[in-house]
Amino acid sequence: MTLVSNSRSDTFLAVLGRWLLRNHIWSFFALTVIVFSLSSPFFLTVNNLGNILTQGAFIGILAVGMTMVMIDGEIDLSVGAVLAMASALAIGLQDHIGVWPAVLVGLASGAALGFFNGTLVALSGMHSFVVTLGGLIGIRGLVFIYTGENALMVTDFSYTEIPEVYLGPLSMTAILFFALALFFQWVLTSTRHGRETYAVGDNVEAAYDSGINVKRHKIINFTICGTMAAICGILLSMRLGTAEPNAGKVWELWTIIAVVLGGTRLIGGYGSMWMTIGGVLTLAVLRNGLRLLNTPNYVELMVMGTVLILAVALDKLLNMKEET
Repeated sequence: MTLVSNSRSDTFLAVLGRWLLRNHIWSFFALTVIVFSLSSPFFLTVNNLGNILTQGAFIGILAVGMTMVMIDGEIDLSVGAVLAMASALAIGLQDHIGVWPAVLVGLASGAALGFFNGTLVALSGMHSFVVTLGGLIGIRGLVFIYTGENALMVTDFSYTEIPEVYLGPLSMTAILFFALALFFQWVLTSTRHGRETYAVGDNVEAAYDSGINVKRHKIINFTICGTMAAICGILLSMRLGTAEPNAGKVWELWTIIAVVLGGTRLIGGYGSMWMTIGGVLTLAVLRNGLRLLNTPNYVELMVMGTVLILAVALDKLLNMKEET
């Protein structure tokens, strides 16, 4: 009996160990929560936890779209600029066409820019890094032209009411992030498009041979990514009551850090929205906790860079073990 019990215990520990390694982001998330809970008496307050969820949700919505693109084996560096364009249109057009038509135009701009990026990547054969880097620069320039290099201020304050809706400690922004993440997790695991996303990212040649329309598939995922950026930009402008031409600057980097931290591979073929949620929450906790401790900005950047490198190194190590 003892031998059987020990064998079962060893099996359980082995399974638990493999799960923790494969889902290391949740272990790291728990560790960061424990460390900052012990370091600051303000960390575990209801208000601060609500702030963490809301602040993380903006990057989280971007990360939902980025995850779809990165599992495909691509990347989108233009999401911060697309965010700024959508927010500028959503506020700038309100006096001309009304609040909600302006919001729809902002959403459509994100989808259109994502479609444009995806079409260029799919049809030109250029790497998405180059295409979306050009998009980052060019779209940001268009935002400066449209805004006249000035912040656009909201005039109809009903526009700013949505972010003020809360369900307990959860803001509407946080609720929308979790809803979008859960929906696209379902897309990845339960639809043909989701299965094809993994197939394209894992081996694009094999995907072509199996009959997947890879070009159309990538265009769809870039369009999703652009739409998520537009949603993020509109929610941000609702929260702030203004659209800054520099809105979302370097957010593409924070988004990539969150997605990679969650375990999605830069080479494609692996990842999930569950892991992305973990990456987003861990990043939000790290940034919030460091600020509660009055950590200088340069130290925060150094910590984030180190965490990203460690996350990629761990994922590389786990990938090597799987291959052997």
